[in-house]
Amino acid sequence: MVAKPRIAAPTLRFLGAAATVTGSRFLLTTAQSAVLVDCGLFQGLKELRLRNWDAFPVPPAAVDAVVLTHAHLDHSGYLPALCRDGFGGQVLATASTRALAEILLPDSGHLQEEEAEYANLKGYSKHKPARPLYTEQDAIKSLQQLAAAPFGREIELAPHLSATFSFAGHILGASSVLLRAAGKRVLFSGDLGRANHPILRPPAAAPEADAIVVESTYGDRRHDDVESLQRFQDAIARTAQRGGVILIPSFAVDRTEVVLHHLRQLTTSGRIPALPIYVDSPMALAALRIYNSAIARGSDEIRAGVEPGALDPGELNEVRTVEESIELNLLEGPMIIISASGMATGGRILHHLARRLPEERNTVILVGYQADGTRGRRLLNGEPTVKMLGRYIPVRAEIVNVPAFSVHADQAELLGWLRSAPHPPATCYVVHGEAAAAHALREEIRKQLGWNAVVPHHLEVVRLD
Repeated sequence: MVAKPRIAAPTLRFLGAAATVTGSRFLLTTAQSAVLVDCGLFQGLKELRLRNWDAFPVPPAAVDAVVLTHAHLDHSGYLPALCRDGFGGQVLATASTRALAEILLPDSGHLQEEEAEYANLKGYSKHKPARPLYTEQDAIKSLQQLAAAPFGREIELAPHLSATFSFAGHILGASSVLLRAAGKRVLFSGDLGRANHPILRPPAAAPEADAIVVESTYGDRRHDDVESLQRFQDAIARTAQRGGVILIPSFAVDRTEVVLHHLRQLTTSGRIPALPIYVDSPMALAALRIYNSAIARGSDEIRAGVEPGALDPGELNEVRTVEESIELNLLEGPMIIISASGMATGGRILHHLARRLPEERNTVILVGYQADGTRGRRLLNGEPTVKMLGRYIPVRAEIVNVPAFSVHADQAELLGWLRSAPHPPATCYVVHGEAAAAHALREEIRKQLGWNAVVPHHLEVVRLD
């Protein structure tokens, strides 16, 4: 029998995403129960990735329930390890999050097994032998605990503890979550999307809350959509003209769909030439099917006016097998390859980068946030060589950053969402951002809204009474 971490006053403990942009994990504990909001992987810097291997700060069996705001791995990717190590409660998420998690989590386990096997084969891991954080089978088993919840309906999780999901507009299924616990209301923004997302409905207004936990990925900047789209268009056009290959490292869920949407718009309007487009990611292709299904059935999550075919840019080639991916590296441009992962931390994109980065005629377009310590950030910073697959690869290809393709709200949009709350919370906790972004947003919250706002520390505990 595992003792539950019960205390008289309700508390919130920041087990991740505190002054860093990944590893979202927030533990709310009351006298009766304990619930974990998000269960994400740490990514980026090695010192952060090593946290994934640490013992969980509380016994997993002591947690009554887990609530997922969405399916991205920095919010859901630790779940298989938590379940394997003793968590036996229910995991609650929206239906679309569950559908996407059924793709992402087994793929994550499989990818970790593949990378460990490859590291052992090539002998470049410091661990002898290299091993995965969890396996594909661990991930499949964890999905048995994942239940779907509707948007807008209060769901009881445990005695005196309930959750209500509202649209966050970040990816399909993404939600903000309002927890009612011991007479207190704590609102978790999750990752907030943008009002002008080309496919999804915008985030819902923030409900009444005593405390708000808000993301700050882009808390220190504003997106320039017009300039970014022009940069995207120009990069494709000039790379095609010189016969090069355009590589787009892309998150498998939503970012791939946004990229395909823009490629369709640019191609049909004649602003870029019609090029062969290869999506080299079974996971991204599976997610694309879920998006197309949601569009076809007129899901409430889809923006009005988005019609079937909106994500078909023409000349779309689906690359599924490893053999097909290898053959793709034998082809010459001009062509576009979209492959996971979005920050070049793993997956098939590494083999494409290793093949294409040394050639000046090629281009890598970065279409999302690149966390500190990732290969994507190193490319963004202009480093002349990048290490991958056990060796250093020279970077001669053109590197183009298109930040506005991100489906994270920028500073103004984050402040606008907070401003939509009926009344100021007692405290606003700024999380899920690198230190500079989190502190910049905190200062703007204090200055523009006049709220009490703080950036919590890793493992910090705060009282909610």
